[in-house]
Amino acid sequence: MRRYTVSVVSDRQPRSVSSQAADNLTFIRSAMERSSTFTVVPGVGGVVTGVIGLIAAVVGARQPTADRWLETWLAAASVAVIVELVAMTMKAHRARMMLTGTNARRFALGMAAPLVAGAAITYELWRVRNFTVMVPVWLLLYGAGVLIGGMFTVPVVRAIGVCFMAAGIAAIVTPSEWGNIWLAVGFGGLHVGFGAYIARNHGG
Repeated sequence: MRRYTVSVVSDRQPRSVSSQAADNLTFIRSAMERSSTFTVVPGVGGVVTGVIGLIAAVVGARQPTADRWLETWLAAASVAVIVELVAMTMKAHRARMMLTGTNARRFALGMAAPLVAGAAITYELWRVRNFTVMVPVWLLLYGAGVLIGGMFTVPVVRAIGVCFMAAGIAAIVTPSEWGNIWLAVGFGGLHVGFGAYIARNHGG
């Protein structure tokens, strides 16, 4: 009786060493990115933003109408956003870090959602002519955004978020006439104080 030997040849080709090394490097880089924190929150930019907030509080208090007061703060917010983005880009460049990493995207998304909600609520409050509620809404939602985004950066950022939310609660339980003062405390004082701390202890 004849015996027939059947050999099975695998269709899978052995992977090259270079391919395996590239995959390993990709995995390591991804793991490091997930475990690292987003450290390019700009302290100097925070200080400048705080100064803008203090100026807006002074100018806003002198406006003859609520609409002019709102325009003042919206203009200040627009300038502050530009300042923060420029400062963040410069800090990332100095630190040779990318602003497109996983934690950077998480930080941006964490900040964006409450801010978009705040913009929509502000529009509705303006439409119904209720300006006093805007102050706690701004402080609370900005604080919530910073707190959420702060989960992916240095711990002090989370502390900023908590302080903003505390200021928002204070704006609720105190007379509405104090609203501009609480905005000065939050967007002015907190930004200056924490911005100086970040600049000194976290690379500018």
